[in-house]
Amino acid sequence: MKFKFKILVVFTLTLVLLAGCRKADRISHNISREADDMNITRKVTVINGIKGDVLFQMTGNMSISYNNETKQLSVIAEDDKGKYKKHIIGISDNVSYIVEDITGMKGIDTKYRIYFNPDMVIPIDVKSAD
Repeated sequence: MKFKFKILVVFTLTLVLLAGCRKADRISHNISREADDMNITRKVTVINGIKGDVLFQMTGNMSISYNNETKQLSVIAEDDKGKYKKHIIGISDNVSYIVEDITGMKGIDTKYRIYFNPDMVIPIDVKSAD
């Protein structure tokens, strides 16, 4: 009798725990896992919060992680030749980023793309030493 009662309690607790898993939580977990496996196309936009300028954008299949201690965004992207490249982006109190899931977007012909805002690049004068 005690054995049947224990089984009933375990079964009831299992049902309660499984019912507590929301569909949105499962979907979020699955999307994050697929993105880390480079199966989902994402777009990362880094923005200067003071001026509102876009510093750069990356589009492609990439894994993204943020380190709160160093305030760095790490992006590992796969190029069209199957090689992986790591980009590290420093985030400050006036620089933020947005990550979009654009898996449904058609027409991307490479694994990833990166766009820099030319106004944000510091000009350099190159002088020849001839």
